[in-house]
Amino acid sequence: MHEVLKGIRVIEVAQYVFVPVSGAVLAEWGADVIKVEHPVHGDAYRGLWQSGPLAIGDGVNYAIEHANRGKRSIGIDLASDAGRNVLGELIREADVFVTNFLPETRRRLRIEVDDVRRDNPQIVYVRGSALGQRGPESQKGGFDYATYWARAGSSMGATEAGAEYPVPMPGPAYGDTLGGLVIAGGVSAALLSRERGGQPAVVDVSLLGLGMWAMGSGISASRVHEKPWRAMDRVPATNALAGFYRTRDGRHIALNLLSGFPAWPELCRCLSRPEWVSDPRFETAEKFMENTEACAAELDALFATRNLDEWRDVLKGLDGVWSVFQDTLEVAEDPQVVANGYLAHLEARDGSPFDLVRNPVQFDEKPASTRLAPEHGEHTEEILLELGLNWERIAALKDDGAIN
Repeated sequence: MHEVLKGIRVIEVAQYVFVPVSGAVLAEWGADVIKVEHPVHGDAYRGLWQSGPLAIGDGVNYAIEHANRGKRSIGIDLASDAGRNVLGELIREADVFVTNFLPETRRRLRIEVDDVRRDNPQIVYVRGSALGQRGPESQKGGFDYATYWARAGSSMGATEAGAEYPVPMPGPAYGDTLGGLVIAGGVSAALLSRERGGQPAVVDVSLLGLGMWAMGSGISASRVHEKPWRAMDRVPATNALAGFYRTRDGRHIALNLLSGFPAWPELCRCLSRPEWVSDPRFETAEKFMENTEACAAELDALFATRNLDEWRDVLKGLDGVWSVFQDTLEVAEDPQVVANGYLAHLEARDGSPFDLVRNPVQFDEKPASTRLAPEHGEHTEEILLELGLNWERIAALKDDGAIN
């Protein structure tokens, strides 16, 4: 892999997923990411035992692996003077400092911008927050389910009008994972600016801002029309070729022929329904749009006559975009996923095989080099020796409880 951030050192003082997953991305891009954890308790996320409907087993903690791949871990008690001094030594040798601790905790641990910049004036300082750095709730925390998915509009935007409950988030750490990639992009831009002679930046990303960005077009439309965005219809009002249809075996196919009427003859050819082209209901663009409901009914009836595998063969010849609605097991075996190396096949420390989705950015057409997440405090001594600490001082720090 082309490690575009090789030689960059990142100090991460963060827990759970939103900010730690940015460190995972930076590590896959070649950075040396040092995860600072409490010497006794570690990252609280290590204690997660259930993720949605699926339990986290003893052999593979896939939640920790997802958010912490490729890092090194050091156990430091930042509340102690000795521990904070060690952190300062790490910061002096680093390029980036990332945190998602709340403002009160940052002040107590002396890791606010000014504190960190006293250790290293040239460091890029990164904060991930729930609700941004200003406003009446800037001191509060959050999680992606509540802040990204519910508060920023995605859930209601995906919920059909009249539904009894809003739509739940589709997967674990859904907004957190996207946010980590955004933070990594912000870090890279700040490093480039500094490299070109600019001042080291303070980078801020919030779950609320991220959620609004994901719903940006819908929010803009809502403001123009003064109506809240709701879930799109299964079949759009003027284009039956941009809807989805059920097969005989209960699967679903999404047609995504956004041009509508111009794509109609090609679809009719592929489906072996040439007579539909000259059907009076669909023979002009205006009639095609006026009779969207009738067109969708014809397509509903046709797709219900064959199983999914049969339709896969038929639609291979379509000059246009379509796709099958796949579950998480199916997408992992998608031939395009395999061909592009989007999934890393790893082996846990106990020998259990498991897969991790690599971050989607590739350089020189090569997948990221994905490595295991560290165990709690696994690299404490290694990192301190690199800093130049001798064994006598390391032993004294251990005796004081400042490190693990």
